[in-house]
Amino acid sequence: MNAGLIVFIVLIVLAFLGLPIFEAIAAGTMLAMWFGGFPLETMAQKTFLGLNSPSLLSIPFFILAGNLMARGITQKLIGVANVLLGRVRGALGSVTVLASALFGAISGSAVATVAAIGGMTIPAMKDEGYDPDYSAALASAASLLGPMIPPSITLIVYAGLTEASVQKLFLATLTPAILCTVAFLAYTLWYGKKNNLPKQPKKTAKEAGKIMLDAIWALLLPVIVLGLIFSGATTVTEAAAVSCLYSAIVSLFIYKTITFKDLLKILGDSAVSIAAIMILVGMSKATAYVVTSSQMPQLFMEFVTSITSSRFVVLLIINVIFLILGCLMEGNCIIVMMVPLLLTLVKSFGIDLLQFGVMAAINIYIGCITPPVGVSLLLGCKLGKTSVGGTFKAILPFFGISMVILILVTYWPSFTLWLIH
Repeated sequence: MNAGLIVFIVLIVLAFLGLPIFEAIAAGTMLAMWFGGFPLETMAQKTFLGLNSPSLLSIPFFILAGNLMARGITQKLIGVANVLLGRVRGALGSVTVLASALFGAISGSAVATVAAIGGMTIPAMKDEGYDPDYSAALASAASLLGPMIPPSITLIVYAGLTEASVQKLFLATLTPAILCTVAFLAYTLWYGKKNNLPKQPKKTAKEAGKIMLDAIWALLLPVIVLGLIFSGATTVTEAAAVSCLYSAIVSLFIYKTITFKDLLKILGDSAVSIAAIMILVGMSKATAYVVTSSQMPQLFMEFVTSITSSRFVVLLIINVIFLILGCLMEGNCIIVMMVPLLLTLVKSFGIDLLQFGVMAAINIYIGCITPPVGVSLLLGCKLGKTSVGGTFKAILPFFGISMVILILVTYWPSFTLWLIH
């Protein structure tokens, strides 16, 4: 049996049996190496090489910065969104979308976004007479803006595997992220007006000014980080380190939302999250070595090209693969597992690596709101105390908007690449 195929079979079986994904990848890779006659010490060598990438150094900094700033800023971001959109019909829905976008630019996590923003706005929407399913669906869907807006950990992992520019990947995802935010806002405004949902109480100029001034330090973080990256003043890793230092200073000395005692716990929690991702990324190099050495990418390319020579159909097949896996597995694992397999096919059809990265990432984000294992959807249902079926029905308009964005990314390369070329 092909060694690369062994990796995928063992990985899928062990993952569905509940084994942690990095253990499943390690077991699959080691078994494939043994069957394929590879020296087992190669696994350690390739794992080390997998971590020896400058762009990957930014992951620990971004995760720590997000964890530092996430404490105590949720209410401030919701307050800013309320000042900007509070006087429209269905204001809380629009506030949820905008606050999720702002929070996502800091945390970069869909699950953290729905937990932080949805945890506050879902009960508030229900209290104001919003349909419970719609409330949970809106918060779940809006959480997709978290990882879509730079900085995105998924795209950094992708860059580590393909040696694509992280800066260019962040630029490529900006247009889809902004359009998705605007489209979500447009739908919530239409829904609010159609159902005559309540506005928020009017704030005086003094109250609005105080809210905006109080939130300015949180709002400046993504501006500083993305400004440093896109201007070329620093590398992505250096910008991530700046974000970490800035978050620590603001949280400890300005907002005072954490103490030095809290800092130890935050460092510990961040270390666990960082280790889980970095182990996965490191092992991916060993897995990719086995998969490519067994000629599996070439065999897969030959299989696909024997079915079709159409670039349109190939892009459709790639999207379907990522979309299905996105419903079942964690995003970084999908990137680690599928990118080495698909890279030969992608290059043979002349698909831009930046476009491919954004396309794969958006598929994974959509998977977060799709049953049976859509983590954002399930968390939204838990927070709203709603059924998965009812909430998914209410999420369908947002799902449709996301699919339109995905189609634009897939079949209109300039949509993602115009800021780069």
